[in-house]
Amino acid sequence: MLQERITSTTKGSITSVQAVYVPADDITDPAPATTFSHLDATTVLDRAVAESGIYPAVNPLECASRIMDPDVIDVDHYNVAQDIVQMLTKYKELQDIIAVLGIDELSEEDKLVVDRARKVTRFLSQPFQVAEVFTGMTGHYVQLDDTVESFSGLLMGSYDQIPEMAFYMVGGINSVLEKAKSMAEEAAAMEKQRRARQAQASSEGSN
Repeated sequence: MLQERITSTTKGSITSVQAVYVPADDITDPAPATTFSHLDATTVLDRAVAESGIYPAVNPLECASRIMDPDVIDVDHYNVAQDIVQMLTKYKELQDIIAVLGIDELSEEDKLVVDRARKVTRFLSQPFQVAEVFTGMTGHYVQLDDTVESFSGLLMGSYDQIPEMAFYMVGGINSVLEKAKSMAEEAAAMEKQRRARQAQASSEGSN
């Protein structure tokens, strides 16, 4: 909970940031539900997201903001955000089918939704500058315009050929492309070493 300028002093104003405890992680519990109704925006942290290794562990499907309105923010920003939420909602519905029947039983269209949604989920992770001492990873700050453009590209399939893990714990889309290139080079080097060992083993065997 962010209470902006709740009081003023001779030295300035005071803004309070508070956390709302959700009993048993139940968003519909009367206590948090009543509290949320009075807030302009909510950011919901989810244990399941944290367990999957995504940090910050924010559940985008449970978050809300009153300014997420095309009359307030840029229309492209609004449309991309809504499309991302729709995709993640569809992915959540498909997870039950995948758990029972496997991903091979999905239609090609649904497989594409799953692939892109998983990349979106990974891309929502972000190395924080304040956490560098704990993670050993350089923190990144991404401009809003770059963020909207990157997620728009994901929705359009511009990065379908990029492996999923390239989207994990990076900055903007340029960082994703650099990581994908590095992963490809590493894989090529490992394959070269494997072939060299095979050739050496074959040579020793023939002798």
